[in-house]
Order: sequence, then structure tokens, then C-alpha cells
Amino acid sequence: MRLAFAHEAILAMDPLADLRAPGAAVTMALCGHWDHNPPCPLASHHSSADRVGDEVRVRTLFAVEPELEDTVRQGIDQALAGGQLAGQDGPATRWQLRSSQRSVIRNNEMDLAQRLSGR
Repeated sequence: MRLAFAHEAILAMDPLADLRAPGAAVTMALCGHWDHNPPCPLASHHSSADRVGDEVRVRTLFAVEPELEDTVRQGIDQALAGGQLAGQDGPATRWQLRSSQRSVIRNNEMDLAQRLSGR
């Protein structure tokens, strides 16, 4: 049975950089490409990014069998530690990973977490 988990990372990014790029990098790491047909092969997931001061906070919610949780977290960390995503038609978006850690699912994320886990 799939369970939902949360992961949060803090990045340094240029103020004009595309906030979607880190989430796309996570999707590439977990699914092979950011543009793929569902379902996600390893873990259903959703990433979001928000600027807070000079930081970008990337949250990824994902649902996976508990024994694969660490594998997914490693994929997220590797994708974000890579520090860039090449654009399809333009220059790469770059960032620097400052921190990455487990997080708890917030109250306002519960519905999404349930959908991701198939409940």
C-alpha cells in the first residue's frame, strides 16, 4: 500500500530563474522526463516552489510503498543537488542546493497527499 510523504529543500536561485525548473528536475529523476503519461513509474508526486526572501523552497509530496521511501528521497536529493535543468529551447536554469530534508505533510496538503496515494 502506498503512503504519502513530504520532502522539502531550500535552494539559492536567481530572482528571474524559472521556479518550475527544480520540480521538473525532480520529475525527470523519478520518471525519466518531465512530460510523461501517467502514472509515474516509481512514485506519484507533486512539486511546488515558492520564493521566500532570497531562498526558494521546493516541496515535493510523493506516494510510494514504504520500503521505497528512501529511494525516492535519494532521487529528489540527486536531482536538486545537480543544480540545473537544461531548457528545451533555451539556456539552463541553475540553482544551488542549500538544504534538503524530510518534512511533514501540512494540513493544507492532506487532500493532495490522499489523491497521490490513491485513497
